[in-house]
Amino acid sequence: MKIASYDIVFQDVPGEVTLSLNLSQCPNRCPGCHSPQLQDDIGYLLDDEMLDNLLESYGHDVTCVCFMGGDCEPEEVMRLADRVHAFGLKTAWYSGKQQLSEHFRFESIDYVKLGPYVATLGPLSSPETNQRMYRSDSGRLIDITDNFKRK
Repeated sequence: MKIASYDIVFQDVPGEVTLSLNLSQCPNRCPGCHSPQLQDDIGYLLDDEMLDNLLESYGHDVTCVCFMGGDCEPEEVMRLADRVHAFGLKTAWYSGKQQLSEHFRFESIDYVKLGPYVATLGPLSSPETNQRMYRSDSGRLIDITDNFKRK
C-alpha cells in the first residue's frame, strides 16, 4: 500500500482532529472523483516505519488517523489500524466500496465511510448523498452521516 500525501484535517471525522493519509492505487475509479491522481501507482510505501514516523511526528496533535482509500489492500488497512490503536489513537477508513470488506474488523476501525462517489449525489455533506459514515460500536455500525450536514 502506498501513501501519496497526508494532512491534518478537521472535517473528515466528526469531532476528531485527524491525520488523513491519502492512499494511492484506488481500484474504484469513481466517475467525477475529486482525487483522480490517487487511482495511480504513486507515492511511498506505507510500512510500519513510515507509519511510526508519522505517529511520532503528529500523533500528539491528533485524535484520529484516517486511511483515505486502501480498498486495494483492506487486510493491510486493518493491520496498520491496529498499530494506530496501539499508539492510543482512534482510526477511520474511507472506503469507496458499497459494503464492508470481508477483512473488516470492528475492533480495528472506529469510523468507516462506505460508498462510491457519485457526482450527481454529492459528498457526505449533501442531503442526497449515497455515501454513509458510521461509528463502530460494540460490533455494530451507527450511522453518523447527519453529522456532516450543515444545519
